[in-house]
Amino acid sequence: MERGSDAQVVDNDKVRKTWPLHRRLAWHFRRYWQLWLMALPALGFTLLFAYVPMYGIQLAFRDFVPAKGLTGGRWVGLQYFRQFFQSPLFASTMINTFKISLGTLVLGFITPIILALLINQIGSQRIKGFAQTITYMPHFISTVVIVAMLNIFLTPNTGLIGRFLGKDNVLDSPGAVAPIYWISEVWQHCGWNAIIYLAALSSVDLSLYEAAKMDGAGRLQLIRYVDLPTIMPTCVVLLIMNMGSVLSVGFEKVWLMQNAMNLPGSEVISTYTFKIGIQSFQFSYGTAIGLFNTVINFIFLVAANWISKRVTDTSIF
Repeated sequence: MERGSDAQVVDNDKVRKTWPLHRRLAWHFRRYWQLWLMALPALGFTLLFAYVPMYGIQLAFRDFVPAKGLTGGRWVGLQYFRQFFQSPLFASTMINTFKISLGTLVLGFITPIILALLINQIGSQRIKGFAQTITYMPHFISTVVIVAMLNIFLTPNTGLIGRFLGKDNVLDSPGAVAPIYWISEVWQHCGWNAIIYLAALSSVDLSLYEAAKMDGAGRLQLIRYVDLPTIMPTCVVLLIMNMGSVLSVGFEKVWLMQNAMNLPGSEVISTYTFKIGIQSFQFSYGTAIGLFNTVINFIFLVAANWISKRVTDTSIF
C-alpha cells in the first residue's frame, strides 16, 4: 500500500511538471496558502525596508538636487564612482576597511568553533550551561557601553589595562584600532555565535563517541573525527554568509572609537560614507560609495559560494 502511494505521488509530480506555469502556481498556493500567509509579514517587511529603498540607488548616477526629487537631477553616469576612486582617502579607507573586516571575519569565525568544541567536552550539564551563559552574556551589551568600557579600561595610569601600556592612550594610536576592534568583537560575540555550533553538536549520535572511545580515541581524536565533520557543513554555510558582509564594518563601533589622533587607522567605508553623504550633504557621492561597497560584498558572497560548492559540495544557492 505504501509503495503504491509513493508511486502515485511520483506520477502526480510528473504530471504537474507538464502543466502551464499559471496552473502550477495556482495549485501550489491552494495547497500551501497557510504557510504563505504565515510568511507574509516577514516578506512584507523585507520588501518594504530592503527592496523599495533600492529605488534610491539611482542617486549614485545623478547630480541630485533635493528640490527636483530623486529623478530630477542630471544624469552623470559613473562620475561619482570615478571621484571616489581618485580621492586621496580611497586607498587608506579601503585598507582600513579590509584590515578590520578580514581580521574580524577570521577571528570571529574560528573562536566560536573552538569555544563550542571546548564547551561540548564538559561532562557536567550544569557546568556546561553555566559556561555557555557566561560566554554569551556580553552579546547583549550595547555598542555604546562596549566603547565606553574600552575607554575606561585603556585610560593611561588609571585604566585596568592602560596602566600597564605606558603613558599614552592606546586608542589614540592608528595602528591599535584594528586589534582593539578584533579583540572586543570576539569577546562580545564569541559565545553567542557558538550557540549554533553547540546546537549542531547536540545532534551527534552518542554511539559514535562510544565506538571511538572503544577504539582508543582520546579527546582530540573525538573532536577531529566526530565533532568537526558534524559541524563542518554549518561552518561552511556561515562562512559564506559572513563573506557577504566582509566590507560592512559596524558603523556605530568604529564611529564611537574614532578621534582626531587615530583617524588615519579608523576611517572605513561606512564612516566615510556618513561624513560625505550626511554631514557634507553630498547625497549622490555618498550613495555611490555605498553602492560600490554593496557590489564588492556581493562579489565576495558569490565567489565564496562558488568555491565552496566545488570544493565541499555545500552552498547556499
